[in-house]
Amino acid sequence: MISLLLATFLGLSFSTDFTAFKYIPVQDAGREKPFDTFARESMQLIYGRTKYKNAEGRKLEATEVVITWMIFPDVWQDTKIIEINHRAIKDSLKLDTNRKYFSLRELSSNDRLPTFFQELNIRVEGKEKLDSFFQGMQRISNQMSVLSAILQGQLPGFIPQEGGWKSLAEMSDEDKELFRPVAESFVNAIANQSDPSKDKIQAYIAKIYEKSDAGLKRKIVTEVHFNELHPFMWVWITLLIATICCFLFWILKKKVFLHSAFALNIFALVLGAYGFLLRIYLTGRPPVSNMYESVIWVAWGTLFFALIFYFLKKNQYVLFASSLMGGLCFMVADFAPNVLDPSLQPLEPVLRSNLWLTVHVLTITISYSAFLLSFGLSDFGLFYYLRPPKDAKKKIKAMADASYRAIQIGVVLLAAGTILGGVWADYSWGRFWGWDPKETWALIALLGYLALLHARLAGLLKSFGMFVGSIVSFSLVIMAWYGVNFVLGAGLHSYGFGGGGIEYVTGFVFVHMLYVLFVYMNKKDIAA
Repeated sequence: MISLLLATFLGLSFSTDFTAFKYIPVQDAGREKPFDTFARESMQLIYGRTKYKNAEGRKLEATEVVITWMIFPDVWQDTKIIEINHRAIKDSLKLDTNRKYFSLRELSSNDRLPTFFQELNIRVEGKEKLDSFFQGMQRISNQMSVLSAILQGQLPGFIPQEGGWKSLAEMSDEDKELFRPVAESFVNAIANQSDPSKDKIQAYIAKIYEKSDAGLKRKIVTEVHFNELHPFMWVWITLLIATICCFLFWILKKKVFLHSAFALNIFALVLGAYGFLLRIYLTGRPPVSNMYESVIWVAWGTLFFALIFYFLKKNQYVLFASSLMGGLCFMVADFAPNVLDPSLQPLEPVLRSNLWLTVHVLTITISYSAFLLSFGLSDFGLFYYLRPPKDAKKKIKAMADASYRAIQIGVVLLAAGTILGGVWADYSWGRFWGWDPKETWALIALLGYLALLHARLAGLLKSFGMFVGSIVSFSLVIMAWYGVNFVLGAGLHSYGFGGGGIEYVTGFVFVHMLYVLFVYMNKKDIAA
């Protein structure tokens, strides 16, 4: 009967509204959050997506699916839902390489998996840098442990108590009686294909708010709003349209498209700021504590600097550079959740001084925004050396000047951020400078850009050299920003370490080096 009920839910398309379940407060991973967030994060980790595609092709919301994990655990033991993409791992485990999803029972019974997990634990305890194979193994371990915990009722916490929240497995008879209307409402909804009783769910939620801290209700409602709005997705869509408007302006010579690109950049800036404000309110900290947040912060900063340049100089090219570069960054952050984790996580202990987090990390990452703007302008500027228009000299000079000014701003901010980082290091670790990889590469990037500025000021570089230098120097930023944390994985800045995406980042840098070489070998002679 249970299997039939679940099959009905997963296999049919109907219009039952499970919205009320999203607002149920739960506790997970060190913070209180709506069930909507817990479900999305669990689905993203285990299934690789936040929506489950049923037999009819209908996409079910994470909230709908994760509730069934707790109510019908036996059925989900055999459902193929754990995503494995790494081919070498599937070969090593003797799994079907043509399949993408596997069941928990199937993986739990795999006699090869414990050996790999044991080796993984040895590497983790030894603080070794994990290669892509063991990063994949670590993800499988997390997928299995989280899914197993949910199926056994150990996650998330539903009932507040001193020192933590009680999970389903820990509930007393009184707690189960309190939670019963929620489960019954869901079961009745999928059995009768009707909307669940919102009154019962809201009554349960009200009782939870009475047991928890004041202000929880506002945060729960705000976080569901943040999840459903998905502001940073709309930012990159807006910037993509702005990029197209820039092209249309150059092709059709109609100012309406340039004005539209300007307006869209402003809208993207405001929408991005709104998204940051929501994250700040929900986490109580500046939004730059991990790679995901730094990527969208850098992209937003690029818009900010570009709009200032456009307002002061009416330089149309900064709008194109900010739309393209900012849009790409927001898009990458949106499409790579398994590499750039967008979840709201508690801060590492060393980051809990909001003053230092603000003055150091915000300053040093916003400098990358200026360098990214210069990088985008240089990319486009080099193109004019291949097919120069009649007024190529004027256009190249405008882009080279904007690129130079952007680098000046970036250098000031990077120098200030590096010095403030030393102050923070003295505060946290008892020494101002220790040649930690993160510190060293920040200094290398700073010296690289300083050399570029001095060469331009001394007349050693013209516009072409300025463009090439900006593109080459940005590879130093990529190393300091991404490489130290995701490639080297060494040093005291371990709270920023991660894995994945190295082939794409390496390819990005390599393609740009080839682009520079190609332009150098084929450029037209332009005295600019």
